[in-house]
Amino acid sequence: MVKKKNAGKCDDRNCPIHGNINPRGRDFTGIVIGTNMTKTATVEWTYRLFAPKYERSETRKSKVHAHNPLCINAQVGDVVQIMETRPLSKTKNFVITKKLRKERGFKEKLEEREEEKAKVIEAKTREEKKEEVNEEAKVE
Repeated sequence: MVKKKNAGKCDDRNCPIHGNINPRGRDFTGIVIGTNMTKTATVEWTYRLFAPKYERSETRKSKVHAHNPLCINAQVGDVVQIMETRPLSKTKNFVITKKLRKERGFKEKLEEREEEKAKVIEAKTREEKKEEVNEEAKVE
C-alpha cells in the first residue's frame, strides 16, 4: 500500500493504510451510492450472469456496506476499490482501499432514478383515489 500525504492526520485503527486492519479475500471495484452513515459507504457494482437455459446473460447488481476511512473519504459518485476484511460490525465486512476516479454522469443517473420513483408514487396515489371514488359511488 502507498502512504498518503496526510499520513499523520489519520488515526483510524480500521484504516487499511495507516491502521491495523488486514484486507484479504475478495476485492471489487464499484461506485459509492451512499455515505449517510459515519465512516461507512454503500458501494454498488454490476456483473453479468449467464443463464444457460435461455442462452442469454443478465445484468445483476450487488450492494455492500464498506468502511470509509477518513484519509480516503470517498463521496457519492466515486469509483472505489474495496477488499474483504474481518467483520467490522454487523453488516460491514469490507473496507475501501483506493479511490480510483469520479463516475461521469452519476448525478444525472441519480436524479433520473428519483424522478422515476416519484412518478410511480404519483401513479399509485391516483389509482388509490380512483378506487376510493368508485367504492363511494357503489355505496350510494
